[in-house]
Amino acid sequence: MDRQFFEVDGVRVSRLEDLRLVTGCGKYASDWDSPGQLYGYFLRSDRAHARIVSLHVEAARKHPGVHGVVTGEDAVRAGYVQPVSFFNLTGKNGMRARVPQRPVLAHGRVRFVGEPVALIVAESVHSAQDACALIEVQYEDLPCAVDPEEALTPSAPQLHENVPGNMSFECEAGDAAAVEAAFAEAAHVTRLKLMSTRVVPSPMEPRACLITFEQRTERYTVHACVQGANMLRMQLAGYTRVPEDRIEVIARDVGGGFGSRSMGYPEYCAVMMAARTTGRPVKWVSTRSEAFLSDTHGRSSVMSGELALDRSGKFLAMRFDWVADVGAYTTPPGAVATIRNPIICLTGAYRIPALYGRWRVSFTNAAPIGNYRGAGRPDIAYAIERLVSQAAAELDVDAAELRKRNFIPPEAFPYKTPTGSTYENADFPGLLEKALKASDWSGYPARRAASEQAGKLRGRGISTVIENTNAGMVAKDQIALEVDSDGRVTVHSVAHSQGQGHETTLAMLVAKALEIPVERVIVRQGVDEPPLVGNHTGGSRNTVGPGSICYVTALKLIEHTKTLVAEQLGVEPSQVDYASGKFHCSEPEKTLALAEVANKKNISIVGEGSFGSTFPNDCHIAEVEIDPDTGLTTIVSYVAVDDFGVVINEAIVEGQLHGAVVQGAGQVFGEHAIYDRDSGQLLTGSFIDYYMPRAGLIREICMKEHPTPSRVSPLGIKGMGEAGCAASLPALANAVMDALRPLGIEHLDMPLTPAKIWSAIHQSKHH
Repeated sequence: MDRQFFEVDGVRVSRLEDLRLVTGCGKYASDWDSPGQLYGYFLRSDRAHARIVSLHVEAARKHPGVHGVVTGEDAVRAGYVQPVSFFNLTGKNGMRARVPQRPVLAHGRVRFVGEPVALIVAESVHSAQDACALIEVQYEDLPCAVDPEEALTPSAPQLHENVPGNMSFECEAGDAAAVEAAFAEAAHVTRLKLMSTRVVPSPMEPRACLITFEQRTERYTVHACVQGANMLRMQLAGYTRVPEDRIEVIARDVGGGFGSRSMGYPEYCAVMMAARTTGRPVKWVSTRSEAFLSDTHGRSSVMSGELALDRSGKFLAMRFDWVADVGAYTTPPGAVATIRNPIICLTGAYRIPALYGRWRVSFTNAAPIGNYRGAGRPDIAYAIERLVSQAAAELDVDAAELRKRNFIPPEAFPYKTPTGSTYENADFPGLLEKALKASDWSGYPARRAASEQAGKLRGRGISTVIENTNAGMVAKDQIALEVDSDGRVTVHSVAHSQGQGHETTLAMLVAKALEIPVERVIVRQGVDEPPLVGNHTGGSRNTVGPGSICYVTALKLIEHTKTLVAEQLGVEPSQVDYASGKFHCSEPEKTLALAEVANKKNISIVGEGSFGSTFPNDCHIAEVEIDPDTGLTTIVSYVAVDDFGVVINEAIVEGQLHGAVVQGAGQVFGEHAIYDRDSGQLLTGSFIDYYMPRAGLIREICMKEHPTPSRVSPLGIKGMGEAGCAASLPALANAVMDALRPLGIEHLDMPLTPAKIWSAIHQSKHH
């Protein structure tokens, strides 16, 4: 099936926002300024776990240029102690998530290196930094726990008095008895214990905010980097108990997010306190070092998996024992995505009769974990696909053939999984066949022999994955459209791009429906006026949700405006036709452009909708070469065949996929936030120590599509922004293991660094 995509007036549309962004005309959070503003600087904990014995700030308050010092005592007095929690799952025996208090500035105890302890507000950043050095803190060190499994042991130090055993939550899914019975009858069982490493999101734009407080109206204006205005406002209001209608959130451009920009961070609430107490706007811009320490981290799960097969290689059952790290405190989403998304996709692309999973969520003395690109979906894809490839190796069966034997067949869709979710549609066999052809699967033995002749180890890896997209925190999304007297159409959305190209995609959808040039459509994101209900950007949902509503609302606007035209002409609306931005009436013979109607009557309309999950799916095949003398892995081939349904903008989809694949490769080959087990210090707190994927890591990606249009989206769209991460993690890891398996190396955990691979090679029995 050929690629399906939108065109506007027969032309493929380039990204509309790029000229502004690449010419330096963007406006990011740190670009906002306000007359008379002060500058904030945070004193942060330099230890992982300690009791605060004393905190002396008098000298800092007296330092020239300082206007105030805010502490945890002030935060507790103001009641800024309990963050909003969306952790609403019901666990084992009716358990609800244990969500401890977290004052916006540490009070009584610190629980991770980088936790904010005090906020200094001064005429300049330098004055605030100098004053910070005058603050005296006396700590009483306490034992720390940075490993999520060790934190759950009886001997681990307790982080929160109201969370016994450091376990925030425990739940189960599936049928444990059915799985146990299937394993008892299995001819073969494959077992793997896998780590999804803790990673630092590292958007290009450091976190920042400028906050003003208007004494007369008691309203706050918050300029910050966001993924959605409504989401940030809701969290700030919940944390500070300030009514939502007294908080205005403003953002224009946002330089990356990956989930970390969806948080209502405690630092923002502390700056709100400072703006109120000083009566001046307060600006804070994070340093990159602060970002490493205190932005939410991602992933950090331990997954023990087992796969049961019969003699023919048919999958009988699968089960997981999963430990999810949430760091020192629960972020608003908690571990919801880490649990819910794997449960939804626990069967992967396969027909597996019996499934069971157990999840335990642990607190550790490390930075809190938030949602990160894919939010649980790459983790479950990684776990399932590593198990399947390991089973193929143990049974000496071709990895593609084993998958083919166990796929959910196309005629089984919509497919109800054993854990209760429903996959809408897919064609896994067709997806696989296209990927095998594009990767020249049958020619691999010759390429492997050529690599051996050159002294290299060659391996190939495959993954066939499916993921759920379009989840949201509120029940519906709204879009507002307005037409001005020049005929320009403005789209208002509360969701916010962090580089995905929403200004282009949403404009294309409206232009397509209205049959007008895309340049006539202006997209305003993260708006407060008009007030709209809607979700933030996340979970690959913006085009499926707000995008679909844009298209449907534009059609609704045509019908609404036909009524206005009919009133002006004294005819029935049924006598009015519309095409290419103009309304036509044959009796009397009259043509009115959209702009002409807007000149006489206000044209504005709000549309809304709610759509279920879409299920994009992928088959990725990677080949790597490993230099045994250095352990260095080179990706020599990467093929991605994907089902994203109908594509709106080809260039944006390819860019998103490429970025996500490379982001997954970054985690596979190097990204890892490492804390010292004894001290709890972050050992990878800068780009000197922390690996980042760079241009050239994957030199070329062969991209093809095998679309099955969505039955959920009215336009046939499936979310796709995170798919590349979900597929690349297992494809690349499987390729490395395939290269190493002839040496007797059966398993290595991410990150697959040159040092780790070199060490494994030189310790192997076949070296």
